[in-house]
Amino acid sequence: MGFAGAFYACSIPSDGPNKITELGQSKFNNAVPLRPASHKWSVAQDRTPLYKDEFYVKHAQRLVEVRNAFREAGENGVEGLMMIDAVQRLGIDYHFNEEIEAILQRHYTNVSSHGESIQDLYEVALRFRLLRQEGYHVPADVFNNFKIKEGKFKQDLTKDIKGLLGLYEASQLRIEGEDILDEADGFSSSILKARLEHLDHQEATLVEHTLEHPYHKSLARFMAKSFLNDLQGQNGWMIVLQELAKMDFNMVQSTHQRELLQILKWWKDLGLAEELKLARDQPLKWYMWPIAIFPDPSLSDQRIELTKPISMIYIIDDIFYVYGTLDELTLFTEAVNKWDIAAFEKLPNYMKMCFKSLDDITNEISNKVYKEHGWNPVDSLRKAWVSLCNAFLVEAEWFASGHVPKAQEYLKNGVISSGVHIVLVHCFFLLGHGITRRNVELVDNFPRIITSTAAILRLWDDLGSTKDENQNGHDGSYIECYMKEHQGSSMENARQRVTHMISDLWKSLNEECLSQQPFSASFRQGSLNIARMVPLMYSYDDNQSLPHLEDHVKSLLFEEFPY
Repeated sequence: MGFAGAFYACSIPSDGPNKITELGQSKFNNAVPLRPASHKWSVAQDRTPLYKDEFYVKHAQRLVEVRNAFREAGENGVEGLMMIDAVQRLGIDYHFNEEIEAILQRHYTNVSSHGESIQDLYEVALRFRLLRQEGYHVPADVFNNFKIKEGKFKQDLTKDIKGLLGLYEASQLRIEGEDILDEADGFSSSILKARLEHLDHQEATLVEHTLEHPYHKSLARFMAKSFLNDLQGQNGWMIVLQELAKMDFNMVQSTHQRELLQILKWWKDLGLAEELKLARDQPLKWYMWPIAIFPDPSLSDQRIELTKPISMIYIIDDIFYVYGTLDELTLFTEAVNKWDIAAFEKLPNYMKMCFKSLDDITNEISNKVYKEHGWNPVDSLRKAWVSLCNAFLVEAEWFASGHVPKAQEYLKNGVISSGVHIVLVHCFFLLGHGITRRNVELVDNFPRIITSTAAILRLWDDLGSTKDENQNGHDGSYIECYMKEHQGSSMENARQRVTHMISDLWKSLNEECLSQQPFSASFRQGSLNIARMVPLMYSYDDNQSLPHLEDHVKSLLFEEFPY
């Protein structure tokens, strides 16, 4: 139940008469979930602000000032890099793509031609990270300058907190086989943790935040307010950057509010919430995925359209795990494979209605893509939905029989049932970048950039020791499958294995984003952003709630930034 499972807990109460997981009992045994609770994720009224012309004039002036500052900072090696880092962390880098590219290209050319001669760890690490983030394949051996002959990092680096933070951040972009970056991760994190009690409050807070939320594995716009509040500096560009970021945050928030109103109207008109009383009714929450996946404010239509198939992942997930009997689910899956409304005639009305909604959404998106990009993706989209339902049925059969599959068999199916392929196939066509027959065949057949992202989500879901907000815990997990397959393995060993697998999958995803492949930067970023969003979906407190996600919803959508 991966992609949908991330929110599944928000639908089913966690305690009560249906709590079924007993010690030694398989989570593939039968259970009947209870009615969902959706009140946390409702929107009471239209809160879209109206800005006056003077606001937009002032915003445009600040953009000009920052561009001028970029030109000046670009002449100073490290200051230009620091400015790029700041605008990216503030989520306003989309305004300055040309300026950022010019500075990074200059740095890359210099390093490629002359090697890395700088002895300042912070500058070397920052340059490495910024270049890799933009797809430049900078070799990891730039950090050899900071090691002694015995191959260990120099001891005097332990006093360089700023440099160690940069090294830790840089190590998050490592790929398979880069042992020096594995060492950098271990060295920097262990020293930073050891030094925490000796730092002042401000520095200790920064270290803790970086260790918990390294930039590469975080969502910049979700963290922008926190970064802005902590931003220090009195030089000219820092001050104007702060003002621009506050104004821009409010403008983007206004855009998101308008999008949300359209989504809420669409969802209400669809009528599925009325027909499927036990299913999730959380369009606000579902919309947080497209906000994360497509952070560029100009991709408004893409965010709205992507919310629709995401909502259907959740609804179909509920049909498989809340509503249907195994016989009904088998017929439902067969009908989806035929993609024929007539095949649903003998099925319950809620299944007919679900398929009609799925068919309508698929056709509407296909027509939109065809008009805008000249390619009709209907076959690809239908094929993706067929794969998802087939994978759901496999899990339903395991669930009904009490069968616990081999761990690898479970994960192979779980990559498909995660729903990530559905989401990224829609992303590919909605973006419209590089749509060719070859690329369509590639995206249809689960390329590694998709399977790596999907496996990260699947394993993160399974790693959570605490239930989702309202999860009954009857969907099985990789850990359960692994422990049954490897008798004598402890829960701790199984969890360590999953953590190591997630780390390796991040290396795989990093490598895919660095490789010369046909997918656009926006698509690669969307894949990364799904992986980055996953931890937010599992940050449960003792009440099985998602306070961090709830805080981000309020911050991004409803709390204006004073400027």
